[in-house]
Amino acid sequence: MLELRDVKFSVNDENGSVKNIINGISMNIDESKFVAITGPNGSGKSTLAKLIVGINQPTEGRILYNGTDITNMSITERAKLGISFAFQQPVRFKGITVIDLLRIAAGKQLTISEACEYLSEVGLCARDYINREVDASLSGGELKRIEIATIIARGTELSVFDEPEAGIDLWSFNSLIKVFEKMQKNNKNSILIISHQERILDIADEIVLLADGVIKAHGSKEEILPMVLGAENNGPCAKLQS
Repeated sequence: MLELRDVKFSVNDENGSVKNIINGISMNIDESKFVAITGPNGSGKSTLAKLIVGINQPTEGRILYNGTDITNMSITERAKLGISFAFQQPVRFKGITVIDLLRIAAGKQLTISEACEYLSEVGLCARDYINREVDASLSGGELKRIEIATIIARGTELSVFDEPEAGIDLWSFNSLIKVFEKMQKNNKNSILIISHQERILDIADEIVLLADGVIKAHGSKEEILPMVLGAENNGPCAKLQS
């Protein structure tokens, strides 16, 4: 479904020198897979997510989606093809209610009952949220779950989440794990999550281990998770550098 062919991404730093962030990544993400990308801070995880969804475009290489070359497509064009993206910090929309946002995501005039079903799927009491504005009155955990509800409403073939655990409290994180467990159990489409949380990695089908902008390992959870935990227990990337 999604194929990356020798993808590279670099930027010019403040001194004008070229800084390589992604150093030639090739990988495939198959249909109906829950894939987690993990690695140390600065390994290029979030950059890779942005390359996949079209926020940034590769310096070199190609990205194919269902056989179509999307390398130079915008985030809007990729969204129309069936790719969703959940930001590390969800966007707030003053003046837009939760039901408005769900209707925009679904691309149709959802009934209140239909919108409530999506909120219930992410563990929110619909009557408390359906008419609330998506603004600063909502906590980080509430925003995360509302954002996930919009992605479920979109029903896209590939959903990409950039560190969904960032900036939320323990209670919200525990609730978030339950949402992802449910998504994994009922998954008919593909899910790609950028994360370093063991509980998220533990529900993935596959794990991609990233360090220094390259893939160090990619395989089943049973193969890769012990490697990740071993690296954490022996210092930063101890096993990644071997």
